[in-house]
Amino acid sequence: MKLIISLYCLLISTTVYSQTGIDSLLAQVSRNNKAIQANREYQLARKAEFKTGLTPYDPKVEYDYLSGTPAGAGNQRDFTITQQLDFPTVYSSKRKLSDQQSIQSDLQHRVFTLDILLNAKLEALELIYLNKQAVELKRRLARTQALVSDYQKKLDKGDAIILDVNKAKLQLLNIQQDVMLNDNTIRQTLTRLKELNGGMDVTLTDTIYPIVAQVPDFKTLDSLIEKNDPILQVYEQEQLIRQQQITVQKRLNLPKIETGYHYQGILGQSYKGVHGGISIPLWENKNRIKAAEANLNYANFSAINHRLEHQLENKQYFDQLEVRKNAMAEYRRLLSSLNNAVLLDKALQYGQITIIQYAQDERFYFDSYSRYLQLEAEYHKAIARLYKFKLTTN
Repeated sequence: MKLIISLYCLLISTTVYSQTGIDSLLAQVSRNNKAIQANREYQLARKAEFKTGLTPYDPKVEYDYLSGTPAGAGNQRDFTITQQLDFPTVYSSKRKLSDQQSIQSDLQHRVFTLDILLNAKLEALELIYLNKQAVELKRRLARTQALVSDYQKKLDKGDAIILDVNKAKLQLLNIQQDVMLNDNTIRQTLTRLKELNGGMDVTLTDTIYPIVAQVPDFKTLDSLIEKNDPILQVYEQEQLIRQQQITVQKRLNLPKIETGYHYQGILGQSYKGVHGGISIPLWENKNRIKAAEANLNYANFSAINHRLEHQLENKQYFDQLEVRKNAMAEYRRLLSSLNNAVLLDKALQYGQITIIQYAQDERFYFDSYSRYLQLEAEYHKAIARLYKFKLTTN
């Protein structure tokens, strides 16, 4: 009973650590990833660009000096300073457009970051799968090493033949190669995680997956995902931007105002006064409203198309959950009731099976267990994709 309680406490602590380990890793990636840092600077530059053009045009200063002919005609001097202004409502519309574009820039950065964080989480889940497989492989390796040692002792005593020892050694070699290949895959996964972490080393030795909450029915889950889908939010923000661009364009089609000061000096006389003017909107902005309306229609259809594609994609991941969950339950039920290691050892000890049969049966059991581990990894990866929107970003 004490042993069971101790193992149960260890399982709980390991599970909590696994959750914390992946969360900590994702927090590091969010801070250290170079692509995220570059995209953040890029979005800051875009937001600065969005704020350009919100002020009136630069004032224009002109000076003319005209010498007269014939002699005595006098010289003429002209000095003009003018300021061109859009219709007053244009400036408030442009500021609103700039604010909406800045919001979209933040949303696009979140989408970019979430893609990288999801990639990092999927790699971390793959690493947990490889770590779990490494535990089983090393257990098999230890048992086979003991088997080879036992057969070698029997050979020395004349109780076994060299052929059985060679078969046991061949089985050991096969398992050693499996261990090496799995360890190499672990190193490759860690290298990819290191790259995602901005070149900083990553350590993740967990063998327990993060705790998974109860997944609701698809209709509820899909509604939750769509409500928090950052890509859909980008499309919806694009619709607001296109609508505001139509408003800005309509107001840009209103007359522009020009005002200023004009001085003129000729033949010892000077004239000064107010300069004023107004533009007549005829053809400069022709078809721009039509183009803006077409862009709005494009944004509307893009949002509808994304919503449909995303819903179908989510349905695929959701269907994978149920299939893998049922298969995992069957594997767990069967594997937990088996005690192949002990049975195989006894059967081999009493000569009921040959060393070849022993290796084949053990391999069959390991392949089944490995298949269970793959199903488990795929299940948790599907969960990660469905709940991508819950990943936190800086």
